[in-house]
Amino acid sequence: MQVAMKAATPSSRPPSVRLSREKECADNSMVEPMSPTGRIMEEMGVCIVVVIGLATPVNLPVFRAGIETELITRLPRLRSIQVMDESTNNGKPQWVQTAVNVDDHIVVPRLDPDAVASDPEKAVEDYMASLSLLPMDRRRPLWEFHVLDFPASEAASTVVLRLHHSIGDGTSITTLLMASSRSTADPARVPAMPPPPKRTGPIYQREPRPALSSGDYLALLTWFWSHVVLAWNTLVDVTMIVATILFLSDPHTLFTRADGHDSRSGKRFVHRTLSFDDVKLIKTAMNCTINDVLAGVTSAALSQYYFKKSGDTNTKRICLRSLVLVDTRPVSTRQTYVTRVETGNRLSSLICPFNIALQDDPLEYVREAKRFMHRKKSSLEVLFTRVVGEFLVKNFGVKTGAFIFRRFIKRTSIIFSNALGPVEHMTLCGHPVAFMAPSIYGPPQALTVHYHNYGSDIKVVLAVDDTQFPDCHHLLDGFAEAIRIIKNAAALKTLTTSI
Repeated sequence: MQVAMKAATPSSRPPSVRLSREKECADNSMVEPMSPTGRIMEEMGVCIVVVIGLATPVNLPVFRAGIETELITRLPRLRSIQVMDESTNNGKPQWVQTAVNVDDHIVVPRLDPDAVASDPEKAVEDYMASLSLLPMDRRRPLWEFHVLDFPASEAASTVVLRLHHSIGDGTSITTLLMASSRSTADPARVPAMPPPPKRTGPIYQREPRPALSSGDYLALLTWFWSHVVLAWNTLVDVTMIVATILFLSDPHTLFTRADGHDSRSGKRFVHRTLSFDDVKLIKTAMNCTINDVLAGVTSAALSQYYFKKSGDTNTKRICLRSLVLVDTRPVSTRQTYVTRVETGNRLSSLICPFNIALQDDPLEYVREAKRFMHRKKSSLEVLFTRVVGEFLVKNFGVKTGAFIFRRFIKRTSIIFSNALGPVEHMTLCGHPVAFMAPSIYGPPQALTVHYHNYGSDIKVVLAVDDTQFPDCHHLLDGFAEAIRIIKNAAALKTLTTSI
C-alpha cells in the first residue's frame, strides 16, 4: 500500500527544541509548564488515536475551517510546541504557544486504489498501523488529522485524529470534541451527555462522620469500620504495587508480550460496535455499574479466546492483571464536559485481576468484576499511584519516573479503559459523526482494551501487537459473543426473578 504523508514526516530535531531568546521573553500567559504525567507520556512516547467515522464524504475546506475555528481555539496546547526551559537546572519542558498553519496538520494520504476497493476496512487498519510506527514532527504542535475519503462498512469516510498523550488524556480530548460539536438532532446546542451517577467524588471518598448527638452509634461504628477497611485495602494494594515493580509479574500467556519483542513495534487497531442498551440491561439485572459489566465482558471474551486458541484443557483458572486507567477528575464535573474543555493529564491507575476461566454461569464473569471493582473503591491506590508518580518525576527526574512506571505496567497483561461519550449523535466540523473509536499506542502491553459509548452504541476498541495477534478479528468476535451470552443470561435471571 502506497502512502504519501505531508505533515507526519519524521523530524531530525531532538525531542524538544530549546527555548529561544524570543520565546524566553514571551508573555507568561503564552507559556505553561508540562505536568509530571505529561512528561512521563512524553518520555514513553504514548500517543492517542481517535478513529472518527463520518456519515458523509469529507468536504475538506469545511472540515479545515471547523478545525481552525472550533478545535484549536478551545485548547491552547493544540497551538503550542514543547520547549526546554534553560533557565532551570533540569531544563524542564514547557508548552509555548506558536503560530499554527492548519494545512500542516491535515494529511490526505495516497493509498493503493486496488487495496481500497477490495477491502476498505483493511485499508484503514493498515494505514493506522503505519501511523503507530511513524514519529510526529516536533517542530509543530503534536497533533494531526488524517483524511481517508472513501466509504467503508460503517461510514462514508474516515478521519483519524492522532496526537501526543502529553497534550492531554482521553477525557480532555473527548471534551474538546464534544465542546467543538453540535447535536445532530438540534444544531443549536452541544451533544447531551449521560446522566450523572450517584457518586460525585473520588471512588475512594468516604461518607462524612455522623453527628454523635444523633445517638446512632451503629452508624458511627459503620463509619469507623469503613475507614479501617480503607486503610487495610490501601496497605495491601500499595504492597502489591511495590512487589510488582520489584519482582511480581503475570504468568506468560497468549496476552503477554513475547520475551525480547520490541515494545515499540506497530499496533493494529480494530473495533466492533456493541449495543449500549444490552450493557445497561446487564447492569440493571446485576445491580452493578457499567464498568463492572464491561470488565466482566472483557474477562469472558479473553477466556473464550484463550481456551479456543491454546487448546488447554487442564488449566481451570489463570489469574492475570489489568492496568485500569482512571480519570481523577470529580465525577460531578462530567456534565460540564460539553461546555468546558478539560485540560491536561489527570490520569491514575489501578491494578485489577482478570481471571481467565470457563464459567458455567456467564454472569459469574460480571459478579467477579463487581467484587474486585467494589473492593478497589475502598482503597487509596488511585491517589497513591498518582502522588508517587508525580513525586518521582519532580524529585528524581522524568527518566527515573518513566522507567519505574514502564516497569510497573510491563508486568501486567493488558490495559483497560472506559471513556464517557455523548448519548446522542453529533456533528463535528460540519460533518455528522457515525462512530468514534479512541485508543492509544506506546505502552509496552501487547493488548489494550478501550470502550467508548456513542449514542445507543458502545465501541470496543482493541490495540494489539501487529505480529502477536494476527487473528485479532477473532479476538474481537469474542467480545460480541460474550456480551450476547451474558445478556441472555441476565434476561433469563430477570425473567425468573419476576415470576
